[in-house]
Amino acid sequence: MGNASSVTRAVCLDGPARAANHARRMSSAEPIVVALSGGVDSATAAALLVEAGERVVGMTLRLYDARGTAASVGGRCCGPRDVEDARRVCAHLGIPFYVVDHAEEFGRAVVEDFVAEYAAGRTPNPCVRCNEQVKFGPLLRRARALGASRMATGHYARLEGGRLYRAADEAKDQSYFLFAMPVAAREAVRFPLGGLRKDETRAHAARLGLPVADKAESQEICFVPDGDHAGFVAKRAAPAPGEIVDEEGRVVGAHGGVHHFTVGQRRGLRVAGASPSYVVAVDALTRRVTVGPRARLARERIEVRDVRWPGVAPELPFAAAVQVRHRHRPAPARVVPRGADAVVELEAPLESGAAPGQAAVFYSGDEVIGGGWIA
Repeated sequence: MGNASSVTRAVCLDGPARAANHARRMSSAEPIVVALSGGVDSATAAALLVEAGERVVGMTLRLYDARGTAASVGGRCCGPRDVEDARRVCAHLGIPFYVVDHAEEFGRAVVEDFVAEYAAGRTPNPCVRCNEQVKFGPLLRRARALGASRMATGHYARLEGGRLYRAADEAKDQSYFLFAMPVAAREAVRFPLGGLRKDETRAHAARLGLPVADKAESQEICFVPDGDHAGFVAKRAAPAPGEIVDEEGRVVGAHGGVHHFTVGQRRGLRVAGASPSYVVAVDALTRRVTVGPRARLARERIEVRDVRWPGVAPELPFAAAVQVRHRHRPAPARVVPRGADAVVELEAPLESGAAPGQAAVFYSGDEVIGGGWIA
């Protein structure tokens, strides 16, 4: 379990009846640890498992010190209010509750990577990195230290026989963010909400009387609650100013650092010219940001590095649907494996472009069959 200071246990019992029911559950069956964020999704996942007769243990990861930020008062992920909300859920359900400090691992694997990627002119995806390196590795080890070989989260995705699939609710599907979760963890992880729509989750939360049933969702990155990515990076790096140029190399503007830009961006460019301009390239070495018409974003070929396969890496090209952003509609393509990397050859040009640093995830129907990072 690591140092005693890194784990806080608070057994939460809410009334004699729940305590008695909990004691009966604890007397038999192997426990299942549920990762609680303080939000309605993970709370409902825990409640449904309790209702199904599982011996549930709640566990919250403290990943980022949000004291003194908007997160500490706004009820966003990583804030003290979220830890308290998770505790109240456990009290309501009559299950044990643990708080586990993984701030150091999170800072190294997610926050530092986020800053470094933006400073290098790429667009990182911290949720993918967190799922890959923090949530399903260290958390599962913590669960096993408590005698649990299984864990569950409130993600909207499905796991069947160790294979990862899209959720039933297409609008809430999070399989894109989960493609890099450790293969070894897939047999041990459960996604109780994978077959539900979001409105059904809310209905279950209300039916079960969860104290977070009406809690609003956060749409921002947990450690950047105000949405100011550039400001966050600027406080931790030393971005240098540079030029904004057109495709002929003519200077059309200036900028305060490449961390302000991502390929495909249109807003906030403030450049000369009558026609709309989009960011078509970011070069951190020369500190030049190139802009051009939307047509210049189109890509027929995408290089993908550090590809993760759920099984044996394929050697021959194969057909797949490739998704390059969370809200992007998967595009038909031919994927050509090249050692640890791959090349995606699209059937039709991807008109919105592909931002280096983002994930490219390969699907066969609803199944995730691989993915990596756009180079």
